[in-house]
Amino acid sequence: MEGKVQGKSDVSAETPIPLLTPYKLGKFQLSHRVVLAPLARQRSWNHVPQPHAILYYSQRTTKGGLLITEATGVSDTAQECPNEPGIWTKEQVEAWTPIVDAVHAKGGIFFCQIWHEGRVTNTDFWPNVLAPISCTDKPLTPQIQSNGINLTQFPTPRRLKTDEIPQVINDFRLAARNAIEAGFDGVEIHGAYGFLLDQFMKDEVNDRTDKYGGLLENRCRFPLEAIEAVVNEIGADKVGIRLSPYSSSAEARDSNPKALGLYMAESLNKYRLLYCHMCEPKRETVGEKCDCPHSLLPMRKAFNGTFIVAGGYGREDGNRAVAEDRADLIAYGRWFLANPDLPKRFALNAPLNKYNEETFYTPDPVLGYTDYPFLEDIE
Repeated sequence: MEGKVQGKSDVSAETPIPLLTPYKLGKFQLSHRVVLAPLARQRSWNHVPQPHAILYYSQRTTKGGLLITEATGVSDTAQECPNEPGIWTKEQVEAWTPIVDAVHAKGGIFFCQIWHEGRVTNTDFWPNVLAPISCTDKPLTPQIQSNGINLTQFPTPRRLKTDEIPQVINDFRLAARNAIEAGFDGVEIHGAYGFLLDQFMKDEVNDRTDKYGGLLENRCRFPLEAIEAVVNEIGADKVGIRLSPYSSSAEARDSNPKALGLYMAESLNKYRLLYCHMCEPKRETVGEKCDCPHSLLPMRKAFNGTFIVAGGYGREDGNRAVAEDRADLIAYGRWFLANPDLPKRFALNAPLNKYNEETFYTPDPVLGYTDYPFLEDIE
């Protein structure tokens, strides 16, 4: 997933491949364990997903494969970029439906990742509107964009009042209902990488003194209440969550990430969630991979459901993670982005296409989106 190219390894194509063994995910029968990770692509227009997403997702669909959408906003305050999709209006639900139908037509299982960005909001997209919401009124420091040149400025967020939090929870509930109406098989609640739910969980961001701040269980209250609302709305067998306790992305750090991860993993059992999707410590920030002594194994053991891991995996270490029972499923982002037939390439131990970071977030409906070649196209 990281790096520029990944060639053949020393594992024979004839060797049984853990990543390509079947797996029962609740009521869903998966044919393999290679998951399309949620990837921001910024190809929507005015928060409405477009027809070109039909090809993008269907290209990456296999019969019995699990796909998770790009982060999808739960309300008109949830995200700043108009090229990011939402699922809070009838128009958005209707736009998602043919995309979901295309994935189902090829036998895929499709979950919609729902999120709220909170304070991670670019001022370029927020002129003359209310300040973004968060657990705090501390703004992010300006950050150099991925192009290494432009500087992103972040507005000062507005600290949510205690009695406003139920409305945001209700936004998650309604988004989950809308996802099911659009035909999705379930939803993944985004609680990772410094966005709103993660902001509440992390003690270096959350400086509240009410019941949503201070002690660990208070900081986790909002995410768990959102989970409960979504579970009550669509059923626990259709709900997963993504967490990144070790991540420092968007300046969302915690002084004791292991305790945070364990508390959340154990708390999720109460709701009988379908899966927990956790980001590896070695992926401390988006786009950065580093060696790290920490492990998700304690969280894996604490959580009773399906455990998905993400963060820098290739074919070899993905196989090892499954073989050693450190995870049930492995989510792949950049490698799946650049290789729409990734499970097939893993099966054949074939070389992988290089990915082009410069086209990750361009609005072009083809370039860097649906134009990555399949294996048969380059043989």
